[in-house]
Amino acid sequence: MERKSILLVDDERLILHSLSRDLAYENFAVTAASSGEEGIARIDDTHFDLVITDLLMPGIDGFQVLKAAKRRNMLTMVIILTGHADKKTSIDALRLDADDFIEKPCDTEELLYRISNCFAKQDVQKKVVLHENILMVCCYCNKIRCDRQGVLGKGQWYQVEDYLAAIQWGKISHGCCPNCLEKQIQKIHLH
Repeated sequence: MERKSILLVDDERLILHSLSRDLAYENFAVTAASSGEEGIARIDDTHFDLVITDLLMPGIDGFQVLKAAKRRNMLTMVIILTGHADKKTSIDALRLDADDFIEKPCDTEELLYRISNCFAKQDVQKKVVLHENILMVCCYCNKIRCDRQGVLGKGQWYQVEDYLAAIQWGKISHGCCPNCLEKQIQKIHLH
């Protein structure tokens, strides 16, 4: 299984060292950054599956680290870890697309549980992105379902030639449009 990469950003050396050690022990590839500036530089240079960042740091704060991580890749999970939590701060973090918010001091087991939840969420998001790029083609009449302007799975069916003349998009997969499905069911019942 692929080893998940984590960027840990905290200006408190003791927390940075102890969490880095604990996460490395759990077989994560951990990169430590002791400031928001260093964290953003690491984000700009490397892909991380998860960023765990302190909120209040001199200079660049955790919100800026969060924004940089999401700007680089929306599928990167971000956990805000702070000793200065209040309701407004946690709401602000979630509005900026933080994936979780934990108060310091935090128990390692609780952090590992939250990390596990983030990776489960990330796996679902990756599957959604993958399926958004698959083009559904009826295996009987070869019509194409276009979900681009509606609800995924509920789009309108078009003749292949009409669709391809207008749009070239994604990978092709086989499916069955409602009309052909009904015809096939009738054929089965007749035989």
